[in-house]
Amino acid sequence: MKNTGVFAEQLERRDQPALRTPTDLSKEATRDVAGAMNAILADAFALYLKTKSFHWHMSGPHFRDYHLLLDDQSDEILGMIDPIAERVRKLGRTTVRSIGHIARLQRILDNDAEYVEPEDMLAELMDDSKALTARLREANGICDEHNDVATASLIEAWIDETERRTWFLFEATRRADSTGH
Repeated sequence: MKNTGVFAEQLERRDQPALRTPTDLSKEATRDVAGAMNAILADAFALYLKTKSFHWHMSGPHFRDYHLLLDDQSDEILGMIDPIAERVRKLGRTTVRSIGHIARLQRILDNDAEYVEPEDMLAELMDDSKALTARLREANGICDEHNDVATASLIEAWIDETERRTWFLFEATRRADSTGH
C-alpha cells in the first residue's frame, strides 16, 4: 500500500495561498483528507481503466451480459472521479495532474495480460472493488477524525455503490450447487 501521507506533505509544500479555497477545516484536516481522497482518486482512475479494458476484451458465451455489466460499472466508477477531484479542490488542495501522477498513487494493480479468462476478469474486478471499499472506509475514518461531514457523506454513497458492484460481480461468477442454489 502506498503512503498517502507523503503525497499530502508534498501538496502542503506546493500549495500557493492563491490555490487555497476558504474552509473552516484545519490545515491538518485538509491535508489528511486531500491525501486520502487523492489516493482514492488514483484508485478510481485505475479501476475505471481496468474495468473498461476488460469490457473491451470480454469474450465467451456470456459476452453480452458481462460486456454490458462492465460498461455499467465503468460508468459508475467514472461518475466518482470528478466529484472526488472537486472535493479536494473545495478543501483548498490540489489533485492529480497526469497519468504518471495517478500511477504513483494508485493501489489498484494494472492488468496488462494479453488474454484474461472472463471469469478471472470478473473475480479480479470483484477483489479490486472490495479493496476500494476498504480504502473508502479508511478515508471515511479520516473524515470523521476531522469532522469533514461533506466528504464523509460523498464517501458513504460511494461505499454503497462499490459494494453493489462487488455484489454483482460476485453473483455473476458464483456457480450454482447441485440443488440450484
